[in-house]
Amino acid sequence: MPTLYTVIRRPLITEKGMQAKETQNTLVFEVAEKATKTEVKQAVEVLFKVKVSKVRTNILEGKERRRGKFTGYRPDWKKAYVVLKQGERMPEYLSSI
Repeated sequence: MPTLYTVIRRPLITEKGMQAKETQNTLVFEVAEKATKTEVKQAVEVLFKVKVSKVRTNILEGKERRRGKFTGYRPDWKKAYVVLKQGERMPEYLSSI
């Protein structure tokens, strides 16, 4: 198994992600493209010391970007929605905001 910090790259702090955190007991992360749902579940349980109910993943394709006459693509990336079990406390990784 790869290390925990290579599986979970960063939490996604967006309006949609914060709303899911408050209402649906769900955390949203950017994860490695090759990471499986089981690896994401284990990484979140170890890093944040919580119990995970289920994990949903989504692979997003990179957008086309232009710089003048040159075109290119942003890299593809993977998003994971991690649903915590009932009664689990939400980890606070946004203490500075």
